[in-house]
Amino acid sequence: MDPLHQFQINPIVQLVIAGYDVSFSNSALFMVVAALLVYGLLTFGMKARALVPGRLQSLAEMFYEFVAGMVRENAGHDAKPYFPFVFTLFMFILFGNMLGMIPYTFTFTSHIIVTFALALTVFVFVTVLALMKHGLHFFSFFMPHGAPIALAPILIPIEVISYVMRPVSLSIRLFANMMAGHTMLKVFAGFTVLMIGALGSVGFLAGIVPVAINIALTGFEFLVAFLQAYVFSILTCLYIRDALELH
Repeated sequence: MDPLHQFQINPIVQLVIAGYDVSFSNSALFMVVAALLVYGLLTFGMKARALVPGRLQSLAEMFYEFVAGMVRENAGHDAKPYFPFVFTLFMFILFGNMLGMIPYTFTFTSHIIVTFALALTVFVFVTVLALMKHGLHFFSFFMPHGAPIALAPILIPIEVISYVMRPVSLSIRLFANMMAGHTMLKVFAGFTVLMIGALGSVGFLAGIVPVAINIALTGFEFLVAFLQAYVFSILTCLYIRDALELH
């Protein structure tokens, strides 16, 4: 089977409004599932508020403390009001990545349109935040402090391009890693099945090695799924810090 077939978006409920196809797809379905899982974890996990937490409460508190520490260390203490934004991003991306590791599910973070929408949301958020906090002084961000004025015609375009490219790099990093990882798993799994089928009983023994490799790759992909949510969130924290401090 084509290893890229797993990324195909299929409509579940056909819907056309004013000539635009806004059908509810498998991608949208798993976005809803991811959001509901996050909501369920936080709602039911913290419902008891026990002094000695159970499994769900421990997991919810662990995620909370992890992201709170990330925001505190990378965005600064002034960024505390923006913790819910970063926490929402982290949990949504993490659960989306992890859901895609379950067979017969759909990895919506493997689509550039989804990751770019998330990255664009971050870009607009930090830009509006910087303008609200600093006004027109925000544009001094594009001229490094202490740089000679004579270099302004060179430095300012470079800084502007670098700033505008943030959502592109942020979205491509997440999309490319998730798509490449899932494609690699599919290809290696296909090789294993073909080897066993072609060589019979001998192939079964020979297939032990690729099966072991597949298991190792699956574990590695779980790690990548977590790391990509972490990287996306930590970069968001750094962008918030830039918006608050203009560094």
